[in-house]
Amino acid sequence: MAKDKTLVILAAGMGSRFGGLKQIQPIDKQGNFILDYSIYDAKEAGFNKVVFIIKEEHQELFSETVGNRVSEHIQVDYAYQKLDQFVPFVPDGRTKPWGTAHAVLCAKDKVQGDFAIVNADDLYGKDAFQTAANFIENNDRTNTYGLIGYQVGNTLTENGAVKRGVCEVEDGVLTGMVESSVQAVGDTIVCKPLSGEKPFEVTPDHPVSMNMICMHSDFFPYLENHFTNEFIPSNAADLAKGKDSKCECLIQDVLMAQAKEGQATIEVDPTVAEWHGVTFKEDLPSVVSYVEDAAAQGDYPTPLWPNPTETMVK
Repeated sequence: MAKDKTLVILAAGMGSRFGGLKQIQPIDKQGNFILDYSIYDAKEAGFNKVVFIIKEEHQELFSETVGNRVSEHIQVDYAYQKLDQFVPFVPDGRTKPWGTAHAVLCAKDKVQGDFAIVNADDLYGKDAFQTAANFIENNDRTNTYGLIGYQVGNTLTENGAVKRGVCEVEDGVLTGMVESSVQAVGDTIVCKPLSGEKPFEVTPDHPVSMNMICMHSDFFPYLENHFTNEFIPSNAADLAKGKDSKCECLIQDVLMAQAKEGQATIEVDPTVAEWHGVTFKEDLPSVVSYVEDAAAQGDYPTPLWPNPTETMVK
């Protein structure tokens, strides 16, 4: 009997570079969003529940759009990422969320067993979801996680630099990750570490993280302890800045900390999928074109879901 698999979608962030709430930007003539295609691919791969991590004020918006229409096809639940959760205080004036690790932690009461996290504004591709489902199905080891590794050349846009976790891998196991701004410059792919370290070059097939990670709910106690007892104290100086406080706790940093402590193993499972997403508003036409072509080739039905919304691509 196949395992239950939950898809956890990080959807609390506003798309500042795109200029709005890009998670619910229609990408086809039926008014479907990137979220719809990710959920469809996940369901086809064997996932049977989806949890949206959102801002509480977006609940009605998500329910009326993607939530209600997919709930007839897959179990749907919501978790709220709130600024005052799991923190002793909120710096005066701070509005910036606490990062992806905090977002996942906010879903701890909604997720039991095996799950995979994805970003709301990334179209990951069928092979990636099948790779994730296969990892979950075949993994029975405690504290062993699966990072779906993309070839960096399959994750770039012509419209600017993108943030990627550039992976260091030995014998299929993640040993390090450099969060970088990545861009193709001519025939060269240049990675500029967000830490300010010296830029470096990689080949098109170098593995990167797109934040698609397979985990188990037994990770939550470690995650909560790390966030409250390590991240918060170690960022006391930044928290003192109040509205200028910018520190974030990233899920990959927590996983790497657990691995370096010898408490976890992060396997890198490669995918040949091509990423499509809307990092910049100029990316939208190419995403629309991609889903049109994929539907024409029979990869997706038209309409994607019965009774699609009336929202149309303009």
